[in-house]
Order: sequence, then structure tokens, then C-alpha cells
Amino acid sequence: MPSRTLAHVEQTVGAFLQSRRARISPEEAGLVSRGRRRVPGLRREELAELAGVSADYYVRLEQGRATNVSVAVLDAVARILRLDDVEHQHLRNLVRGGRPSVRTAPAQVVRPELQRLLDLMETVPAFVLGRRMDIIAWNALADGLCRFGAMAFRERNAARHTFLDPGARTFYTDWETVAAETVAYLRLDAGRHPEDPRLSELVDELAVKDADFRRLWAAQEVKEKTYGAKLLQHPVVGALELGYETFAPPGDPGQLLVAYTADPDSPTADRLRLLASWNATDVSLRQHH
Repeated sequence: MPSRTLAHVEQTVGAFLQSRRARISPEEAGLVSRGRRRVPGLRREELAELAGVSADYYVRLEQGRATNVSVAVLDAVARILRLDDVEHQHLRNLVRGGRPSVRTAPAQVVRPELQRLLDLMETVPAFVLGRRMDIIAWNALADGLCRFGAMAFRERNAARHTFLDPGARTFYTDWETVAAETVAYLRLDAGRHPEDPRLSELVDELAVKDADFRRLWAAQEVKEKTYGAKLLQHPVVGALELGYETFAPPGDPGQLLVAYTADPDSPTADRLRLLASWNATDVSLRQHH
């Protein structure tokens, strides 16, 4: 399948705005609903009126044909559609083409100092997420948790693992939530880098191979990766209730450091210590064979 098929067609300002118009009723926007409505939400001409632009101009905006769209117009549309900050920036990226992107993506390199920091975090599973949700570095405990080192290079990708790894749906206890968050962040990355061929190829592959991915991608949700909780079912140590925090190293654009944490007095903390011991033994055995 050629790259930039599904990713290119659906990663458009029109698809995003249509999905957001469908969420807002005329009454919520302060209008009186008139006549029979064939589709939910605001009509194009209603949104144009509220934003203070002509219906023709707004149609051209949804079709990607409007040039030099002002910040004021985008802000008005975002306000009417009640976009949050992440969705608002995503709209700007789509309209303005996102950040410059090279067609041959450079190799993703983790600085030795950042790897050293990961290795020093001996009691915390931590890894670095790169562009397209590639996993590009990790520490020993993260390897024991997720087995990154055992994955083929191409498979070290959080989105590919979530949707294509047969064990993912049992590893993530709340798989549906993890899947939705994964797709929302992947779509956000696509808006920032619309000309990334490897990202388009990844989206196309996931869409062809997994119906759940197609459903979630069509929802047009976007979300930053910040912090939250993960419920995991590890094959060796059992159930883990982890929090996670995400940090963006200022000098490493496109990279995120993700660290998992546990309540010090919890069963999960005990199981992480057991995991660290098991992983150290497993590594030692593999080194001697």
C-alpha cells in the first residue's frame, strides 16, 4: 500500500473540524435550531456566522483551500467549538502545515547523558519515547517490565505494540484506554509532522491490520502524553498499579522521558523489587549462554 493513504486523507483540517462540529449542538452555541437536521452538531454556515466569516470562506477553510488564515479566525473557531489547548494547537498545525519535516527522517539518537540518567533510575522503570512513538532507550527495570531488548528493532514502537502484539490486550488491563490514548498522541504527532513518510506508513499499516485502530483513528481525538495511571498484568510478577510521569528534555526535541512509579508501601512496589531481582537473574543467565 502506498504511504500517505489513510494518514494523508484523514489527517486534514476538514476531517478534524467536521468531527468537532458534530460535538456542538446549535443550542450549546447559543443558536436556535431551525429545520430538520440530517447531521448532528453545527452546520458549516452556522459556525461561519458565529466566527464572523462568510460561509464560502469557512467552506474553503474546511477544504484546505483558504490561504493566510488569520490567528483571530482560528481562535474564534476554536472558541466556538470549545477546543482545549491541545486541540487548538492541533488545528493551527493542520491549517498551517505543522512543523517543517524532512522526507528522509534522521536517526533518533539518545544522548549518553540521558541514557546515564535512565540507568541511574534503578528502582523506576523508565524509557525514552521518540518520534512516531518509537521506543529508543530504556533502563534495566523497564526492560524487565516490557522486554524492549527482546523486540526486533522495527517492533520497538508503542503504537505497533499496543495494536499488533498478541499479548498487549492482556498486558494492559485497561487496554481500551491505553489504545485510545495511544492513537490520540499519534494523531497529535501526525499534525505536527504531516510530511513524515514513516509516520504515514505506520498509520496505514495499523489501519490495515487492526479494526480497533481504524475506529479510534477516525474519532479524530488528539492528546498530549503527560501523566496518568497504568494497570499492567506482568507474566512473571502479576498485577501492577503504576502511575506514570512524562518529561520533555528541553534539548532533545521529539523525545519524551517516561517513568513509572508506585506507592512505596504498596504490593506493586514489592512486585517491582521482585521484578528487578528476577530481571537481574535473567540477564545474568542469558549472558552465560
